[in-house]
Amino acid sequence: MSNVQVNWCGLMVGLFLFTNCGTNPSGNTYQRFPPEVVTFTAYSDSSLFSGTDSSTWDKEIRERGFIIHDEGQYKMWYTGYNSDSSAVKFLGYAVSDDGINWERYPKNPIYREKWTEDVFVLKDEGLYYMFAEGENDVAHLLTSTDGIRWESKGSLIIQSTKGDTIPEPYGTPVVFSKEGTWHLFYEREDSAIWVATSVDKLHWRNIQDEPVLIPGPKEYDKGAVAANQIVEFDGKYYMYYHATSNPDWNKGGSPVYWNSNVAVSEDLINWEKYPNNPLVENNESSPVTVWDGKKPRLYTMHKNVHLYLPN
Repeated sequence: MSNVQVNWCGLMVGLFLFTNCGTNPSGNTYQRFPPEVVTFTAYSDSSLFSGTDSSTWDKEIRERGFIIHDEGQYKMWYTGYNSDSSAVKFLGYAVSDDGINWERYPKNPIYREKWTEDVFVLKDEGLYYMFAEGENDVAHLLTSTDGIRWESKGSLIIQSTKGDTIPEPYGTPVVFSKEGTWHLFYEREDSAIWVATSVDKLHWRNIQDEPVLIPGPKEYDKGAVAANQIVEFDGKYYMYYHATSNPDWNKGGSPVYWNSNVAVSEDLINWEKYPNNPLVENNESSPVTVWDGKKPRLYTMHKNVHLYLPN
């Protein structure tokens, strides 16, 4: 078992609000990253969910899977592949009553029509929305009424502040709704993180053309960054993101170890990284937080699924 610091306090994920833990007048870091909600303990040294390591379509799983607590169940969407037979990444589904013991959907993969990975799922007015990467890091949108049967709505279109369409790639999409406006956080080859807004979830325009989060200056995220989730608490926003110190992470030939981190903002544009990042190392990344009505949990989704519980 190991202790991991992850910031939580008065946190809202989707429609759920985490109770405010209060503030301490001593120390700006405490107020912006309350320690009462940053200390989690690894549930187990072993992963909860992984590839089958057999001849199945999901012999291996790939970042980023996504978990929500919905209709009394934990629901996970994940990307599986078998490099022995195909390079295509397909979408799988699993459910759990406790968020620990997972059962794969017997008719997986649930979506074969298009390469689907790095998924982000939200539910809005009874409809599931999935923002995902396609082949060559082209983000696309899918919708579903049950979380199992998905319909493609097409590739995301992102424009600059001047209205010019930004050329692909743009990947690892993360979506957050604020006062009726949808915000998309995306990366371009993990070089930085940008934010755009939309009213229809398909057509987006940058708030600014400069990135809102860049690698560095510290070593842990000097090589690459990508957002995984935005959550709100007590008037502040928290971006959970993954990173690596290796600037040659996509060139092959050298080890690449990813980590999980957090940053805070008051306007979704100006972000301050947690001074004690990374929250989780050990090549466990793509952090996703889940609220089950009682307490927050942290899951790391790469390259297998690990769980961290609050103390």
